[in-house]
Amino acid sequence: MTAPTIDRPIISDDALARFAQRAPGYDRENRFFSDDFEELRQAGFLKLHVPKEQGGFGLNLPETLDQLRAIAYRAPATALATNMHLYWTGVASDMKRLGDPSLQWMLDEAAAGEVFAAGHAESGNDLPGFLSTAKAERVDGGYKFYGRKMFGSLTPVWTRLGVWAMDTADPNAPQMVHAFMPRDTPGYRVEETWDTMGMRATRSDDTILEGAFVPDKYVARVLPAGTADLFVLTLFAWVEPMFGTIYLSAAQRAMDLALEGVKKKTSLALTRSMAYHPEIQHAAAEMYMALDSAGAYVDKIANDWATNVDHGAEWPAKVVGAKHVAVEAAKKVSDLALMISGGTGMFKSSELERLYRDIRCGGFHPANSMLVHEIVGKTALGIDLGEQPRWG
Repeated sequence: MTAPTIDRPIISDDALARFAQRAPGYDRENRFFSDDFEELRQAGFLKLHVPKEQGGFGLNLPETLDQLRAIAYRAPATALATNMHLYWTGVASDMKRLGDPSLQWMLDEAAAGEVFAAGHAESGNDLPGFLSTAKAERVDGGYKFYGRKMFGSLTPVWTRLGVWAMDTADPNAPQMVHAFMPRDTPGYRVEETWDTMGMRATRSDDTILEGAFVPDKYVARVLPAGTADLFVLTLFAWVEPMFGTIYLSAAQRAMDLALEGVKKKTSLALTRSMAYHPEIQHAAAEMYMALDSAGAYVDKIANDWATNVDHGAEWPAKVVGAKHVAVEAAKKVSDLALMISGGTGMFKSSELERLYRDIRCGGFHPANSMLVHEIVGKTALGIDLGEQPRWG
């Protein structure tokens, strides 16, 4: 992969060391990663995709993955939540690159210090981006939004919340409305629901929309329900590899900790360390190959996107498949890492214990669900993705 072309290091090794030092406390106390976030902001990390002429770095998707890896290896929750801002600005920059400058305003606002986040997850909706359980109501000058949004990472600091909802004024032609709600908008409230198994520092609380008005200038797209355009495709093209990379980086850290620890473990049955036990070596090989292959998959898809490879109608399968494979590999590695670490890995004081929990969240944050297999399976079989399943 080509190294990022930047004028200076974005995040210093000293800052990364501080992130690693803070991560256990954030997790233990279920606190937002406030100090990490301020360091990232001060370093200009939130402007990765802002053009250089506007004071940013102008990085593309593969270059962004390189930057995220370093953070995710030390503080996965910090990387995951910051990713929520980065994928929006990445979408804006790539749409401009592909000839659609309609989100230039987002790059302008990011350059001015606005923080974007996602209010997308909904209970009862397994087709995110295409359908919604939230309601959008057309009014003069914009839309009012109603509904409950979950997994709102960056809740303490966002200034622009990406939301989607359905306008069903015409029941025969429902529309999906994609918009960004400013923080000072009346008509919404936050419920502090985030007390979870892992990724605790993201503070991904619920947002309740109760008629929040978003003006037309912050409405990114209005599309027929169940359809996608460049905006939706670009969103998934950024989201899926970025999440995959974060979970793989956490798994790399788990593997490194486990293998370093096993070199120091002894057994009465061996004359050397447990590193020489054949089953330990087997586990090490499985971890190594899982990370290598899944990482190569994610990198290829990111590079294909950045270099305009024409996968045509296969693009949805490519991007969701990459994230799915990455998370399943990360889960396998974390299982093996915990297994070979022995009893020490299950203690709350162990970094492995935290990494194990964080990685488990990759299965549903966002989901590694049956929908992934449906998308990939239909693509492989040549079935239209919009065709409804007939097994229900």
